[in-house]
Amino acid sequence: MHFEILVEDQSGKKALDILIPKIIGDGHTFIVHEYKGIGRIPTNLRGITDPSKRILLDRLPKLLRGYGKTHANYPSDYPAAVILVCDLDNKNLNTFLEELNRILETCSPKPETRFCIAIEEGEAWFLGDIPAIKKAYPGAKTAILSNYVNDSICGTWERLADAIFPGGSQKLSPQGYPRVGAEKSAWSVNITPHMDVENNKSQSFCFFSQTLKELAEMNSDN
Repeated sequence: MHFEILVEDQSGKKALDILIPKIIGDGHTFIVHEYKGIGRIPTNLRGITDPSKRILLDRLPKLLRGYGKTHANYPSDYPAAVILVCDLDNKNLNTFLEELNRILETCSPKPETRFCIAIEEGEAWFLGDIPAIKKAYPGAKTAILSNYVNDSICGTWERLADAIFPGGSQKLSPQGYPRVGAEKSAWSVNITPHMDVENNKSQSFCFFSQTLKELAEMNSDN
């Protein structure tokens, strides 16, 4: 099977480029497309047409309609699926999923699509595997990591920064988004090679992993 993975930023792409082969193994193909932020779902569900904007949710209606038409021409023995991976942030999960599914309903034909939401942020998937964090950052603060509640709304990236970045989030955050983004990308590159995808305590990561496996296994006989 072929997977088109849509993510909201560079750090997400760096993480998934490493994690996806661990989950689905060989015999499948995938491309991770990074965007320049999550944005918001257009009220008219049409989406902006300027591809240079590269804001994920702003463009999602147009993207899914395009994938629907393209994937309809894929051979039956090698189908394709779209996986949206983004942060929940402070949104309500059920409401957000309803909005995403409304976009999918506007597509004709509909692409095979799954929505995988990191709760609260993508760093929750790293915090679901504390041994991997400690392998990547041996000096990580155990007390901060052990007090984290998986998939809690708590300022997830700040919690990880407090555990592994010198001076914590109070030192990193004032440096601005480009610096924060660069550090998040470094976490992705350093932590994900150590992650055990079969033993992650983040339920949102487990849902993502299981979603990929089910799609891959569904078409493993083709």
